[in-house]
Amino acid sequence: MTSSDDRGGLRAMPALGGQVMPTRAGHRVYASRRLSDLVQGRPAGVTGSQWSSASRAAFDFVVCAADTGRPIVAVEIGPVAPAGSAQQRDERLKDAVSGAVGLPVLRIGSPTLRPAEHGRRLVEYVIDARAYAATGVAATAGVDEPAPVGFRDILGRLPGGRTGPVNDLGALARAAAVEAYVARRLADPIVRGLHVRWADGPAQGWSWVQVRPDACLVERVSVTEHRFSCGVDGARLAEDLAAVAVGERLRAADLGDSHLLPRADLTADIVALSQRRDELVGGFAFDHLCAD
Repeated sequence: MTSSDDRGGLRAMPALGGQVMPTRAGHRVYASRRLSDLVQGRPAGVTGSQWSSASRAAFDFVVCAADTGRPIVAVEIGPVAPAGSAQQRDERLKDAVSGAVGLPVLRIGSPTLRPAEHGRRLVEYVIDARAYAATGVAATAGVDEPAPVGFRDILGRLPGGRTGPVNDLGALARAAAVEAYVARRLADPIVRGLHVRWADGPAQGWSWVQVRPDACLVERVSVTEHRFSCGVDGARLAEDLAAVAVGERLRAADLGDSHLLPRADLTADIVALSQRRDELVGGFAFDHLCAD
């Protein structure tokens, strides 16, 4: 039984079943957990109606400290909720309750990526990136030493024998694009992309391949970090995840017109994004993509 003094706090989960991967860097990961599994009763500042609705909502994964069972972050992966929809209202309720108890949330918005197919790799990646960042590599660099290599930029041997960033989640998609080009399914073998971070919103990554000279296969992914850091730049992570989504689409048999965006429209979208650079953290660094 939960006492009144314990209500509204995070619940440790050392005994819950459903672990989806072995202990990794001091973390355990559980799949499909309701908010009521994580929070001990209605938090202060949350109405009964809000709690009734939010407590039934679920997160795709919950990462917990292996030693204490305390939740580290709740993760959601899937399509972005349409503005004004019931899904968006539910999302806001979950955010309100999570914020009230200090539960960090990582939300990946994508029409293509799904928890079952992509969740485990993403969660492992974030755990590893945070563990690498926690080693204090940046703090140990001397004044005259080169800047430390970030997790995303660690070089190593890639599939096929090339040397490149081994922590690029989009590496397999880039290889798949080359194969599709050789098979004459693409007009160009390069997976291109951009990333931005909105000052009052999520990080966003775009990725695309040119299927025909006048048409592209485009994916967009958002990364929202509530009270959480992924251990890598969220905007670069969003672009890499967009490349992953492109790879998923390339594996599909149908790359017909209904799935493509005219190249001129993509360029217009990039130009429109560049014109909002004042709304972006760090501005817009992809003006070279504005020319068709």
